[in-house]
Amino acid sequence: MLDDTDTQQPDATRRGLLGGFALASTATFLGVTLPLQLTATRALASDDAVDGKTGLVVLNDRPLNAETPAHLLDDPITPTTRHFIRNNGIEPLEVDAATWTLTVDGLVDTPLELTIADMRDQFEVHTVALVIECGGNGRAFFDPPASGNQWTVGAVGCSEWTGVRLKDVLEAAGVQDGVVYTAHYGADQHLSGDPDKLPISRGVPIAKALTDDVLIAFEQNGEPMHIHNGAPLRLVVPGWPGSCSQKWLTRIELRDVVHDGPKMTGQSYRVPAYPVAAGQSVPDEDFVIIERMPVKSLITHPADGAEVSSATEVRGHAWSGDRTISAVHLSTDFGTTWIEAELDAPVNSGAWQNWRAQVELPQAGYYEIWSRATDDAGDMQPFAIAWNPKGYLNNRMHVASVRAS
Repeated sequence: MLDDTDTQQPDATRRGLLGGFALASTATFLGVTLPLQLTATRALASDDAVDGKTGLVVLNDRPLNAETPAHLLDDPITPTTRHFIRNNGIEPLEVDAATWTLTVDGLVDTPLELTIADMRDQFEVHTVALVIECGGNGRAFFDPPASGNQWTVGAVGCSEWTGVRLKDVLEAAGVQDGVVYTAHYGADQHLSGDPDKLPISRGVPIAKALTDDVLIAFEQNGEPMHIHNGAPLRLVVPGWPGSCSQKWLTRIELRDVVHDGPKMTGQSYRVPAYPVAAGQSVPDEDFVIIERMPVKSLITHPADGAEVSSATEVRGHAWSGDRTISAVHLSTDFGTTWIEAELDAPVNSGAWQNWRAQVELPQAGYYEIWSRATDDAGDMQPFAIAWNPKGYLNNRMHVASVRAS
């Protein structure tokens, strides 16, 4: 079984290597130390290398994984062309929304087999903005490094998704007593090509599955979703690791145990049950499954490295698992003073919140803009990363470096 951080990568081209060197040079200019693994991996990037996507940075192509630069996430609702891609296996070669079926079985009173047309006819259809974020978003900044896709900050998006509530479908099937967990299955193939192996099959506690925010989606931003984002059918489990949001969804099974499919066991999408020192070895039995994602903010304007005037608008988004953001603060003097941003309410539960602030820079020169979100439970973004062996849950304050003229 492959671990969630295992990937197969092609040889870097000369053009890609030059891109990697350029990234390293930019990082040096900004005073940021990027791990060697990051510069080597990101050397695979090429502009608009993915059909139907714009500006994504390709981290590797087997399986395909690509993130969105922060400044391209400035829209309140993430366009399909700019939504990140996280794959664990090989995408299905052929998908047909007209004939696609979803099986719901396991510990249910009435097993179901539903087409997308059946779902539209038999259940209320909802359109909601929902955040999907990879559990490893921010892995590139761990020291010592954690293996796997070296995401910086762009493995997140908040598109509008249209579909039916998982809760409604499960209730129609009849959830039996003793159900503990869901199990999700998709049509993607294992990297080995072995048809008997699954690249990923995760699930969620039944209590989470029966909340109103979890969607079985068949549209993205009012259109059929992009194949790289799971067309024609996927789960969207906002506020939890994106790995719970199974793409190319074909089956949901209800189980009386915690699901033990690929990427559910060992250290996959798990963190130590207690604080650990950077680089500390932790036995598998001391890891716990990641559930809600932590409080986080993202600066989307100005872009990192931009030239700005002394008075400039700073804006971005903030989110925190299944909670609401109560405040976002900005600092331009390394945390000595803070100003509070104007914060919008979420357009619906499960969406990120947009914020903005007018920042006055006292004179020409180099500045770092720090953003810090606080949620309604009082959790605040930290200054530093809480290290863990797999490089999950990096929610340190976001920094955008600028030069004022």
